[in-house]
Amino acid sequence: MDIKGIIIEELEKKGQIKADEIVKATGFSRAYINRFFQELKDEGRIVLIGKANRASYVLATEEAVLAAKENVQEITLDLQNKALQEDKVIEEIKKKTGIFIRIRENISDILNYAFSEMLNNAIEHSNSQTIKITIKRDKNNITFSIIDKGIGIFNNIMEKKGLNNIMSAIQDLLKGKQTTAPEMHSGEGIFFTSKVGDIFIIQGSNKKLIFNNLLDDIFIKDIKEINGTKVNFSIEMKSNKNLSNIFKEWTDSSFQFSKTMVTVRLYKMKSPLLSRSQARRIVQGLDKFKTVILDFKEIETVGQGFADEIFRVWKTNHSKIIINAVNTNENVQFMINRAISGQT
Repeated sequence: MDIKGIIIEELEKKGQIKADEIVKATGFSRAYINRFFQELKDEGRIVLIGKANRASYVLATEEAVLAAKENVQEITLDLQNKALQEDKVIEEIKKKTGIFIRIRENISDILNYAFSEMLNNAIEHSNSQTIKITIKRDKNNITFSIIDKGIGIFNNIMEKKGLNNIMSAIQDLLKGKQTTAPEMHSGEGIFFTSKVGDIFIIQGSNKKLIFNNLLDDIFIKDIKEINGTKVNFSIEMKSNKNLSNIFKEWTDSSFQFSKTMVTVRLYKMKSPLLSRSQARRIVQGLDKFKTVILDFKEIETVGQGFADEIFRVWKTNHSKIIINAVNTNENVQFMINRAISGQT
């Protein structure tokens, strides 16, 4: 029986097939039939598209491969974190799926950047032996998740920075330009990934950090304790976001990451913002930037000592750094103006 001939004939009729179809048609074992599929692949006559039980074979023509890939809109990969390279993973996704086919260039650029940065973080910082990734495209959005079983992002920051609790680690992370491995990383990846997507979520320990750019807001929620780190990223395929424009917004003329925004209410917790020690926690690490934006959204009032510590004391010691306060109400702005004028 000409098994290879049967395979080619079925492909010409159906466009794509699975090995099980030939097993049923011929009565031979799967292992035996797979030998012929492998020979045809080695000869460059057929191509396997997809992964695991969703995988199917097509003729090795550009038209057939493209048509088959467009039907594969989701892939999950369980990766061994040994000599793993994020660019190779992206190549595999593009080779086996149609997720990146016919999407706008700005969306492709954003996905390449965000996925690479987050997978690289898992590879180099998690100490996890395995990493699970899922990327999916539907009618409106492209989403991906990356899950590791390592130390956990917030625990890692706490340990490396000598911080006392998870909230302090989250606050440190949000400033940007903060990294637990300065010899290898600039600390920019999470900051810019949080800006380029529609929804970006980081889960670790018992906290979920949500960047919702559709609402232009950041949320922190309690969750059931998890091991490792999970990140989720989503962007609408019609989004007009542009990676270059976002980089320009937060960098200076020499293309250095020079600007950051601090959401002040995330430092408030249960206590009103009254003390100098609270202010010092907010400005810690901000000397790395040329421009600091402090967002006072939802802050009803601040204390004299708090405002004075940031807008007079810290600013005097960092005179070249620009501090912009935004979303201030009348009460907050009064205290800021009073501190700036030197009335302590």
